[in-house]
Amino acid sequence: MQNWLTLHSSFQCVPIFPLSTPLASPSCLSVFPPPLSAMKEKNPWHTPVTIIITVIGVIAIVALVTVAVLQNMPLLQKYKYGIVLDAGSSHTSLYIYEWPAEKDNNTGRVEQKHSCTVDGPGISSYASAPLKAGESLRACMQEAEEWVPKRRHPETPLYLGATAGMRLLDMENKVVSDKVFEAVEAALEKSPFSYQGARLLKSQEEGAFGWVTVNYLDDRLKQGLETTGALDLGGASTQISFVSDNYDGSESLSDSVNFRLYGNDYNLYTHSFLCYGKDQAQRIRLADHTQSGPKIVADPCSHPGYSETKKYSVLYDSPCVSDRKPQGAPETFHHTGTGNFRECQEVVKKIFNFDECKYSQCSFNGVFQPTLQGKFGAFSAYYFVMDFLNLADTSIPLEDVKEKLKLYCAMPWSQIVQQHPKTKPKYLAEYCFSGTYILTLLIDGYNFTSVSYSNIKFVQKIKGSDAGWTLGYMLNLTNMIPAEAPDTPPLPYAGYVSIVTIIAVLIIILFLVSLRPLWPRCSKQQQIV
Repeated sequence: MQNWLTLHSSFQCVPIFPLSTPLASPSCLSVFPPPLSAMKEKNPWHTPVTIIITVIGVIAIVALVTVAVLQNMPLLQKYKYGIVLDAGSSHTSLYIYEWPAEKDNNTGRVEQKHSCTVDGPGISSYASAPLKAGESLRACMQEAEEWVPKRRHPETPLYLGATAGMRLLDMENKVVSDKVFEAVEAALEKSPFSYQGARLLKSQEEGAFGWVTVNYLDDRLKQGLETTGALDLGGASTQISFVSDNYDGSESLSDSVNFRLYGNDYNLYTHSFLCYGKDQAQRIRLADHTQSGPKIVADPCSHPGYSETKKYSVLYDSPCVSDRKPQGAPETFHHTGTGNFRECQEVVKKIFNFDECKYSQCSFNGVFQPTLQGKFGAFSAYYFVMDFLNLADTSIPLEDVKEKLKLYCAMPWSQIVQQHPKTKPKYLAEYCFSGTYILTLLIDGYNFTSVSYSNIKFVQKIKGSDAGWTLGYMLNLTNMIPAEAPDTPPLPYAGYVSIVTIIAVLIIILFLVSLRPLWPRCSKQQQIV
């Protein structure tokens, strides 16, 4: 059956059915496009249900990210404080430490906030006037009150630790030593801080806490790294502390200290030599020079042209030399200098005993010492003396260090005074001896060699905090270093937020993909029906 279609140039009705098919009414097809309103299709994205679902999804994702960020956002940091007074033989120093006020004290790093050096000598020097020992602390305590926020005063622990100077006084006259401590305690109890007491540190503690300080500040304990040895030199004593694979404590058990810190065990060798601080060693050396009670002492450890009148009673006023005072000695002696480094070395060596040793190996005076191991940090007088002499760089060959010290000792006294007008002559007169003593102690005493000497680093501060026993002392008393390593979150804060954000974005993308059936369908070709 034939169908037909006829097109004309003008608009016509065209029959589109067979002729034999009866039509109820005429039907026609226009060759022109229908009006735009007729071509528009309803967009599924404009339906109320789709809009509501999309809005709710976006709000939920934004809320998730916001809650995650705010919940884990670091709070405004608050701090706690601790104060330690180091009552040394030559002076007293005050240190203020600060750490985050978190519930878990083990997570916050302790840092030095401020330090203050007390005017005048160490508290052991006030034996004849004990009350002045307490009064001498007043200025530094006032500084501490200004540095520590007032609201933290009642909860800030305050400690005083006395070292070799008070040990010597305690040996000489315990009654006087107790009176000095009583005067100091009376002064500190008046402070607004939480006073925790004053005590005489054991010699073993001083070396061990110095080792803790050095390795804590250098982050070696928390990370479980090989530790650094500690060399401390004061006015009345000196300490050496280090971990050695060859030391298990079986020899000289009294020199062994065991620590468990951050989940690691340490068997520490530490020994303190009383009377071998630089000031007392100077007394011992001059005592050797004056055994016959001479009126004139020609000293190779003093600069040429140096001349000073000194009293025998002052020289021998120490338990380190008091039993050696010559009978019938004159009241004074004339101390002059010759400035000979080589002779000074020989004189200094005489204050050590290198012959006696009942152990497998010794340092000096019959004291056991295991084989040196690793790096060492040398602080306190080690640093101040070598820094003054411009010899703190241990990369300089040892022979060059000795040669420079030789030239320094030979320099005329008048030239020394002229070059350092702001330094008191009392201290200037000691640097030639102190430098020579340090080299002799390290090389001949502790057995460092021209090779291992470079393993020593003379330091004053480590990451902004003074090296010394005070920080280790406070960390121990406040339990700031845990025996076991603290638990840590699997991700840092920044990583946590990044992962949550990425997951949220992926959820949005998946949500949009899930709505694909509702996307509008577009045809690239116009269909003619």
